[in-house]
Amino acid sequence: MNECVMPAINYHLATVVMESPSQHLVEDPRFIAMDACFTAFDKDGDDLLSITEFTLICRALFRNDKGHIYVVPQERLEQMFSVFDKNGDGFIDREEFQFCWNHWIKTIVRPINAFLVVDVQNDFISGSLDISNCSAQQNGLEIIDPINKLINTIEFDAIFYSLDWHPSDHISFIDNIKKRPLHSESPVDADTAQVYDTVIYAGPPPMKQRMWPRHCVQDSWGAELHKDLKVAENSIKVYKGTNPEVDSYSVFWDNKKLSDTTLNAQLKMKGTSDIYVCGLAYDVCVGATAIDAISAGYRTILIDDCCRGVDLKDIEHTKETVISSNGIIAHSKEVKAMVEGRDRRPELGYKLAMELKNSDSVLSQRNSTRRPV
Repeated sequence: MNECVMPAINYHLATVVMESPSQHLVEDPRFIAMDACFTAFDKDGDDLLSITEFTLICRALFRNDKGHIYVVPQERLEQMFSVFDKNGDGFIDREEFQFCWNHWIKTIVRPINAFLVVDVQNDFISGSLDISNCSAQQNGLEIIDPINKLINTIEFDAIFYSLDWHPSDHISFIDNIKKRPLHSESPVDADTAQVYDTVIYAGPPPMKQRMWPRHCVQDSWGAELHKDLKVAENSIKVYKGTNPEVDSYSVFWDNKKLSDTTLNAQLKMKGTSDIYVCGLAYDVCVGATAIDAISAGYRTILIDDCCRGVDLKDIEHTKETVISSNGIIAHSKEVKAMVEGRDRRPELGYKLAMELKNSDSVLSQRNSTRRPV
């Protein structure tokens, strides 16, 4: 590969967000950069990009901050190419490349990043539902320092903190189990059910529910964020689990998807493309949130060393689900380069391309929101 390709694409992509609304279209620096990028990769000069030339773009795009090129499987290259070859003629022309440039390349190089810290609350660290007492025996306190370091050293576009925020009569509390009838097919009855058992409430509709100790009751010490966790200025708190009749693991939705939180609306308002997720517990609320973020259409990165969980097998299952859904499992040391667009993962590029196939997806409707230069 020509060694000038990477500096050239980085130069052109670094200028894409320059705003010159008063200039004529052909004089706009954004279009000059886009045109120069197209020309740089149109190796045979036919004013069209073939799959081979598109592959060169992907080799330039998908690299880490050390210059290592990520290998993209041929099948995925072809699937991404087809998203931008809108007329299906086997080439990307300049008009088609404008869509590729504005909605795909610019997002990959200059993502809008949200950091979501899930449920780092007293009860999960040293209170009634201290996860160190669960089967994985992991210490929730260990994630606070690496989370604080990310907050102190990385300029996220938005930072969110979620809080489990249960009313005292919440359906998930084991001491409330006799307040609602169980379904005849519930595997355990109200007299024999213990903490961590799963029962089926009668409803309607019938609903499975894992039973937990009383935890994170609204306005209690146990529901407070841990005192050592840094709460960033201008950050946003999202409260979940407030409906007594349904549990809410994900920060996006309750478990039955009957109602959503404020999170998705605020992410859309900020033009978010990428969500970095961490917190407690890995295989419960963090995992549910990461999977819902992917389902909602966001490029999603789960920060492995900033999470602790309940059950080792469930933690591994969570990781497998995130990866198989085109999410990323990353270490906190890798996050800064990813946020700054210097470490560009092909899995996230593929996720974005697949979302762009659907005009209703959140990433298709971002209105080209960009970080200022």
